Amino acid sequence: MQSEIFSRLAPENWPFSLELLPQPAYMVGGAVRDAIIGRSREYLDLDFIIPSDAVKVARKIAQHYQAGFVLLDKERRIARVVFPQATADFAQQEGESLITDLHRRDFTINAIAYNPHNQEIIDPLQGCADIDLGLLRMISPANLQDDPLRLMRGYRQAAQLGFTIESATQSAIRTLAPYITQVAAERVRVEIGYLLGSSHGTAKITKAWEDGILASFFKNATSESFIKLAAVDKAATLLTENWQQLGIELQRCVRDTVKTSWFGIAKLACLVHPNPEIAEIELQELTYSRAEIRAVATALKLFPQFKKTNMSLREQYCLFQEVGIVFTATAALALAHDAPIDAIAPLISRYLNPDDLVAHTTPLVSGKDLIIALNIPPSPMVGRLLTEIAVAQVEEKIGTVEDAIAYARQLVEND
Repeated sequence: MQSEIFSRLAPENWPFSLELLPQPAYMVGGAVRDAIIGRSREYLDLDFIIPSDAVKVARKIAQHYQAGFVLLDKERRIARVVFPQATADFAQQEGESLITDLHRRDFTINAIAYNPHNQEIIDPLQGCADIDLGLLRMISPANLQDDPLRLMRGYRQAAQLGFTIESATQSAIRTLAPYITQVAAERVRVEIGYLLGSSHGTAKITKAWEDGILASFFKNATSESFIKLAAVDKAATLLTENWQQLGIELQRCVRDTVKTSWFGIAKLACLVHPNPEIAEIELQELTYSRAEIRAVATALKLFPQFKKTNMSLREQYCLFQEVGIVFTATAALALAHDAPIDAIAPLISRYLNPDDLVAHTTPLVSGKDLIIALNIPPSPMVGRLLTEIAVAQVEEKIGTVEDAIAYARQLVEND
């Protein structure tokens, strides 16, 4: 077993040579924990404790490999080296010894060190035993209070690892819950994002709310909100089983620069006020991006329409125009709010068919074409004409550019 752990931690797998690390130096944190568990990652995230000159060591490694260098904390002397497929953080040892440093960490499973120079596992807090038990156990309440974000991280790590939060730790988290308000909203948002991004996180984020951790962030959430989270999980499974492409889309990020998936958007919409305008204000306070805020607001505004049966072509066209790329998240949210699958299925069929004119209209003319052909000034009327032309196209009343111009001229004359 130990040989397997050492092979996972082997310097041969690092993005830099062991020779550039001073002696002593220790790998700590998630990489060591995951190696012991047998959990692999595509992207390496390494943490090292260096007794002295940690920033100098990091800078030297970055220069040697022409990698990115970031000074994360000048006072605590923590720096990061960024490689194409990995990051390595180098922190100055806190306290007089490695053991003192490990005693300042959050949970026992994260307080295990590995000395790569002699392949020694250092585990003063019995973190390996807690890994075997599947327990997330705090080192001390004071450590959690020192950085209250650790309260939220407890739920996230328990969800990611499939661990149970140990009872005394759970009790301490509940007691310390008010301290979470000291943490910047964007830091809490990252942890929330992990929990919303997977169905494994639903039970843990629900528990976090019950324990008082999330009350100050989602002020309009109720117990029903968290029931809806589980309903979104079921909706996503149903959509994936029936339309594989939708399942793939649900896991895609809103944008390349935004980590939240469409699945996460549907779940986030369950935790905010149902009024889209109020929800937008809530999400702004939590420092969500404009893209995420717009997506949640769109899903909240439009999911009731997904429940309607026998929609006219005009209604369907307008719905597709308004929902745009938020379609998949909105469909999941509608299903979670008891929309019948039979009502949504025709919309999904149109959405998945790139040649469907209702969902993916190819404009026959542009606004500029209408302004020139009809000799009219730029105005909101041009937009209304384009909408009517598009509806007439999906209703198969017109099919050519000439038809579109003639139809628009008739509308103007009859106005």
